[in-house]
Amino acid sequence: MNNLLKQQYIGLIECNNEEISILANTSAFIMQNFDDISWAGFYLLKNEELILGPFQGKIACTNIPLAKGVCGKAASSRETVLVEDVHQFEGHIACDNESNSEIVVPLIKNNQLYGVLDLDSTSFGRFSKEDQIIFEEIAEILVQHL
Repeated sequence: MNNLLKQQYIGLIECNNEEISILANTSAFIMQNFDDISWAGFYLLKNEELILGPFQGKIACTNIPLAKGVCGKAASSRETVLVEDVHQFEGHIACDNESNSEIVVPLIKNNQLYGVLDLDSTSFGRFSKEDQIIFEEIAEILVQHL
């Protein structure tokens, strides 16, 4: 992420202590600053499943079991999962039939899974390794402010 964009993001969230506001503004920040993203939001760990949090985009699945779908795999492995074609991903949960690619970044706070940052695109192969680095950086900044 370029330094100006990084400073904008930090400025957006650093003076806020409200979790919901930080997550909501983060999803809006991503939608406004990155092209070809159809959904940007969060699933938060509650009672051993992922629960829909703040997001930008179409309606979404509300509960995702751990280890199910792309979000569940990222949550259970605690590693970013980048999928060029979600239709080829075994166990993909189709919340939006128009979604074709996805990246999910786990959010780790104090060595505990907090949730995941989930990004979708209607384009196949939308997310690159460079995007992965950028979104992991956003996630790292984010968890420091939650």
